[in-house]
Amino acid sequence: MTDSVFDGLAYDVRGEGPAVGYSHGIFFSRRAEDAVGLLDWEPLLASHRLVRYDARGHGSSSGAPDPALYEWPRLADDLIALADHVRGGEPVDWMGQSMGTGTLLHAATRSPGRFRRLVLMIPPTTGETRVAARQMYRDGADFVERRGKDAWLKGMRQFAVPEIFADVPSYRYDADIDGEVLPSVLRGAAATDLPPAEAIAGLPHPTLILAWESDPVHPVSTSEYLLETLPDARLHVSATAADVRTWPARAARFLDA
Repeated sequence: MTDSVFDGLAYDVRGEGPAVGYSHGIFFSRRAEDAVGLLDWEPLLASHRLVRYDARGHGSSSGAPDPALYEWPRLADDLIALADHVRGGEPVDWMGQSMGTGTLLHAATRSPGRFRRLVLMIPPTTGETRVAARQMYRDGADFVERRGKDAWLKGMRQFAVPEIFADVPSYRYDADIDGEVLPSVLRGAAATDLPPAEAIAGLPHPTLILAWESDPVHPVSTSEYLLETLPDARLHVSATAADVRTWPARAARFLDA
Protein backbone atom coordinates (compact mmCIF):
# COMPACT_ATOMS: atom_id res chain seq x y z
CA MET A 1 0.00 0.00 0.00
CA THR A 2 1.24 3.46 -0.90
CA ASP A 3 2.06 5.76 2.00
CA SER A 4 0.41 9.08 2.54
CA VAL A 5 2.25 11.88 4.35
CA PHE A 6 0.74 14.41 6.74
CA ASP A 7 2.94 17.01 8.43
CA GLY A 8 5.97 14.76 7.98
CA LEU A 9 4.21 11.65 9.33
CA ALA A 10 4.07 8.68 6.96
CA TYR A 11 0.84 6.71 7.34
CA ASP A 12 -1.42 4.27 5.55
CA VAL A 13 -5.10 3.40 5.72
CA ARG A 14 -6.54 -0.08 5.20
CA GLY A 15 -10.05 -1.45 5.40
CA GLU A 16 -13.54 0.04 5.47
CA GLY A 17 -15.75 1.21 8.30
CA PRO A 18 -15.23 3.39 11.37
CA ALA A 19 -11.69 4.71 11.70
CA VAL A 20 -9.36 3.35 14.38
CA GLY A 21 -5.84 4.70 14.78
CA TYR A 22 -2.74 2.89 16.02
CA SER A 23 0.49 4.26 17.52
CA HIS A 24 3.48 1.90 17.80
CA GLY A 25 6.21 1.63 20.43
CA ILE A 26 9.65 3.19 20.65
CA PHE A 27 12.23 1.97 18.10
CA PHE A 28 9.48 0.36 16.00
CA SER A 29 7.66 1.43 12.85
CA ARG A 30 4.98 -0.15 10.69
CA ARG A 31 7.71 -1.96 8.77
CA ALA A 32 9.48 -3.21 11.91
CA GLU A 33 6.26 -4.42 13.54
CA ASP A 34 5.24 -6.27 10.38
CA ALA A 35 8.65 -7.96 10.31
CA VAL A 36 8.09 -9.31 13.84
CA GLY A 37 4.70 -10.58 12.73
CA LEU A 38 3.01 -10.82 16.13
CA LEU A 39 -0.09 -8.81 15.25
CA ASP A 40 -2.25 -9.78 12.27
CA TRP A 41 -4.70 -6.92 11.79
CA GLU A 42 -7.12 -8.82 9.55
CA PRO A 43 -9.74 -9.40 12.31
CA LEU A 44 -9.86 -5.65 12.88
CA LEU A 45 -9.93 -4.82 9.17
CA ALA A 46 -13.12 -6.86 8.82
CA SER A 47 -15.06 -4.03 10.44
CA HIS A 48 -12.76 -1.00 10.69
CA ARG A 49 -10.64 1.41 8.70
CA LEU A 50 -7.20 1.07 10.31
CA VAL A 51 -4.86 4.07 10.32
CA ARG A 52 -1.24 3.22 11.14
CA TYR A 53 1.65 5.67 11.06
CA ASP A 54 5.34 5.90 11.83
CA ALA A 55 5.95 8.08 14.88
CA ARG A 56 8.12 11.18 14.51
CA GLY A 57 11.73 10.13 13.88
CA HIS A 58 10.77 6.50 13.24
CA GLY A 59 10.46 4.56 10.00
CA SER A 60 9.51 6.76 7.04
CA SER A 61 8.41 9.79 9.10
CA SER A 62 10.53 12.90 9.40
CA GLY A 63 12.65 13.63 12.45
CA ALA A 64 15.40 15.85 13.78
CA PRO A 65 18.10 15.57 16.49
CA ASP A 66 15.99 17.35 19.13
CA PRO A 67 15.01 15.31 22.25
CA ALA A 68 11.96 17.50 22.91
CA LEU A 69 10.33 16.18 19.73
CA TYR A 70 10.18 12.67 21.22
CA GLU A 71 8.73 13.38 24.64
CA TRP A 72 5.26 11.88 24.85
CA PRO A 73 3.37 15.20 25.13
CA ARG A 74 5.02 16.32 21.87
CA LEU A 75 4.28 12.99 20.22
CA ALA A 76 0.69 13.52 21.39
CA ASP A 77 0.64 16.72 19.30
CA ASP A 78 1.35 14.54 16.26
CA LEU A 79 -1.29 11.98 17.24
CA ILE A 80 -3.97 14.65 17.73
CA ALA A 81 -3.14 16.32 14.42
CA LEU A 82 -3.30 13.01 12.54
CA ALA A 83 -6.52 12.04 14.34
CA ASP A 84 -8.11 15.30 13.24
CA HIS A 85 -6.91 14.64 9.72
CA VAL A 86 -8.59 11.20 9.46
CA ARG A 87 -11.55 11.21 11.83
CA GLY A 88 -14.01 13.34 9.89
CA GLY A 89 -15.12 15.41 12.87
CA GLU A 90 -16.35 12.47 14.95
CA PRO A 91 -14.66 10.99 18.04
CA VAL A 92 -12.29 8.24 16.93
CA ASP A 93 -11.13 4.98 18.48
CA TRP A 94 -7.38 4.75 19.05
CA MET A 95 -4.89 2.06 20.04
CA GLY A 96 -1.36 2.54 21.35
CA GLN A 97 1.47 0.18 22.19
CA SER A 98 4.20 1.03 24.75
CA MET A 99 5.39 4.53 23.76
CA GLY A 100 2.18 4.68 21.74
CA THR A 101 0.20 4.06 24.94
CA GLY A 102 1.98 6.94 26.66
CA THR A 103 1.39 9.14 23.62
CA LEU A 104 -2.30 8.21 23.51
CA LEU A 105 -2.86 8.88 27.21
CA HIS A 106 -1.33 12.34 26.87
CA ALA A 107 -3.53 13.02 23.82
CA ALA A 108 -6.69 11.75 25.53
CA THR A 109 -6.15 13.64 28.78
CA ARG A 110 -5.51 16.83 26.82
CA SER A 111 -8.46 16.45 24.44
CA PRO A 112 -10.87 13.71 25.58
CA GLY A 113 -13.62 14.72 23.16
CA ARG A 114 -11.53 13.65 20.17
CA PHE A 115 -11.62 9.98 21.24
CA ARG A 116 -14.33 7.35 21.72
CA ARG A 117 -12.66 4.17 22.98
CA LEU A 118 -9.03 3.45 23.88
CA VAL A 119 -6.92 0.29 23.60
CA LEU A 120 -3.70 0.44 25.66
CA MET A 121 -1.20 -2.30 24.73
CA ILE A 122 1.81 -3.14 26.93
CA PRO A 123 1.78 0.07 28.97
CA PRO A 124 5.39 1.03 29.73
CA THR A 125 7.16 1.72 33.00
CA THR A 126 5.90 4.65 35.05
CA GLY A 127 6.74 6.30 38.36
CA GLU A 128 9.21 4.26 40.41
CA THR A 129 9.51 1.54 37.78
CA ARG A 130 10.59 4.16 35.25
CA VAL A 131 13.70 5.25 37.15
CA ALA A 132 15.85 2.44 35.75
CA ALA A 133 14.34 2.86 32.28
CA ARG A 134 15.23 6.57 32.26
CA GLN A 135 18.84 5.73 33.06
CA MET A 136 18.91 3.00 30.42
CA TYR A 137 17.73 5.46 27.78
CA ARG A 138 20.24 8.13 28.84
CA ASP A 139 23.09 5.62 28.87
CA GLY A 140 21.97 4.34 25.47
CA ALA A 141 22.01 7.84 23.99
CA ASP A 142 25.54 8.43 25.25
CA PHE A 143 26.66 5.05 23.91
CA VAL A 144 25.21 5.67 20.43
CA GLU A 145 27.03 8.99 20.26
CA ARG A 146 30.32 7.34 21.25
CA ARG A 147 30.13 4.04 19.38
CA GLY A 148 27.32 4.32 16.84
CA LYS A 149 23.93 2.69 16.31
CA ASP A 150 25.25 -0.69 15.12
CA ALA A 151 27.35 -1.19 18.26
CA TRP A 152 24.39 -0.20 20.44
CA LEU A 153 22.12 -2.68 18.66
CA LYS A 154 24.70 -5.42 19.08
CA GLY A 155 24.74 -4.76 22.81
CA MET A 156 20.93 -4.63 23.05
CA ARG A 157 20.66 -8.00 21.34
CA GLN A 158 22.68 -9.57 24.15
CA PHE A 159 19.67 -9.11 26.44
CA ALA A 160 17.18 -11.96 26.60
CA VAL A 161 13.84 -11.33 24.94
CA PRO A 162 10.75 -11.65 27.16
CA GLU A 163 10.25 -15.29 28.09
CA ILE A 164 6.92 -15.59 26.31
CA PHE A 165 8.65 -14.81 22.99
CA ALA A 166 11.55 -17.23 23.43
CA ASP A 167 10.04 -19.46 20.72
CA VAL A 168 9.33 -16.58 18.29
CA PRO A 169 12.45 -16.29 16.09
CA SER A 170 11.28 -13.03 14.51
CA TYR A 171 11.14 -11.22 17.87
CA ARG A 172 14.36 -9.30 18.44
CA TYR A 173 15.64 -5.88 19.42
CA ASP A 174 15.84 -3.44 16.53
CA ALA A 175 15.51 0.27 15.88
CA ASP A 176 13.98 1.66 12.67
CA ILE A 177 15.49 5.07 13.44
CA ASP A 178 18.32 6.96 11.76
CA GLY A 179 21.51 6.82 13.80
CA GLU A 180 21.77 10.61 13.90
CA VAL A 181 18.29 10.87 15.46
CA LEU A 182 18.44 7.84 17.76
CA PRO A 183 20.18 9.60 20.72
CA SER A 184 17.47 12.27 20.72
CA VAL A 185 14.72 9.63 20.65
CA LEU A 186 16.34 7.94 23.64
CA ARG A 187 16.70 11.19 25.58
CA GLY A 188 13.12 12.14 24.80
CA ALA A 189 11.96 8.83 26.26
CA ALA A 190 14.13 9.39 29.34
CA ALA A 191 12.54 12.78 29.98
CA THR A 192 8.91 11.68 29.90
CA ASP A 193 6.28 9.66 31.77
CA LEU A 194 2.54 8.97 31.77
CA PRO A 195 0.19 11.84 32.65
CA PRO A 196 -0.53 12.41 36.37
CA ALA A 197 -2.91 9.98 38.06
CA GLU A 198 -5.58 12.63 38.52
CA ALA A 199 -5.62 13.34 34.79
CA ILE A 200 -5.86 9.64 33.93
CA ALA A 201 -8.65 9.18 36.49
CA GLY A 202 -10.69 11.82 34.67
CA LEU A 203 -10.76 9.98 31.35
CA PRO A 204 -14.33 8.95 30.47
CA HIS A 205 -13.46 6.53 27.67
CA PRO A 206 -14.16 2.79 27.82
CA THR A 207 -10.64 1.34 27.79
CA LEU A 208 -9.17 -2.09 27.05
CA ILE A 209 -5.71 -2.76 28.51
CA LEU A 210 -3.65 -5.58 26.97
CA ALA A 211 -0.48 -6.69 28.77
CA TRP A 212 1.99 -9.55 28.48
CA GLU A 213 4.02 -11.26 31.16
CA SER A 214 7.80 -11.53 31.70
CA ASP A 215 8.79 -8.13 30.28
CA PRO A 216 10.38 -5.67 32.75
CA VAL A 217 10.18 -2.84 30.21
CA HIS A 218 6.39 -3.29 30.13
CA PRO A 219 5.58 -4.53 33.63
CA VAL A 220 2.10 -5.83 34.36
CA SER A 221 2.14 -3.51 37.38
CA THR A 222 1.63 -0.50 35.07
CA SER A 223 -1.41 -2.17 33.53
CA GLU A 224 -2.79 -2.92 36.99
CA TYR A 225 -2.22 0.70 38.01
CA LEU A 226 -4.14 1.91 34.95
CA LEU A 227 -6.91 -0.58 35.65
CA GLU A 228 -7.30 0.84 39.15
CA THR A 229 -7.03 4.47 38.02
CA LEU A 230 -9.18 4.60 34.89
CA PRO A 231 -12.91 4.75 35.63
CA ASP A 232 -14.01 2.36 32.85
CA ALA A 233 -11.27 -0.16 32.08
CA ARG A 234 -10.81 -3.88 31.67
CA LEU A 235 -7.51 -5.81 31.56
CA HIS A 236 -6.33 -8.92 29.73
CA VAL A 237 -2.88 -10.34 30.47
CA SER A 238 -1.25 -12.78 28.04
CA ALA A 239 1.12 -15.52 29.21
CA THR A 240 1.95 -16.93 25.74
CA ALA A 241 2.82 -15.58 22.32
CA ALA A 242 -0.20 -17.42 20.93
CA ASP A 243 -2.45 -15.42 23.22
CA VAL A 244 -0.77 -12.14 22.20
CA ARG A 245 -1.70 -13.01 18.62
CA THR A 246 -5.39 -12.80 19.65
CA TRP A 247 -5.07 -9.09 20.49
CA PRO A 248 -6.36 -7.66 17.18
CA ALA A 249 -9.47 -9.84 17.45
CA ARG A 250 -9.94 -8.83 21.10
CA ALA A 251 -9.57 -5.17 20.14
CA ALA A 252 -12.12 -5.58 17.33
CA ARG A 253 -14.68 -7.10 19.69
CA PHE A 254 -14.12 -4.35 22.23
CA LEU A 255 -14.38 -1.54 19.68
CA ASP A 256 -17.51 -3.08 18.15
CA ALA A 257 -19.27 -3.29 21.52
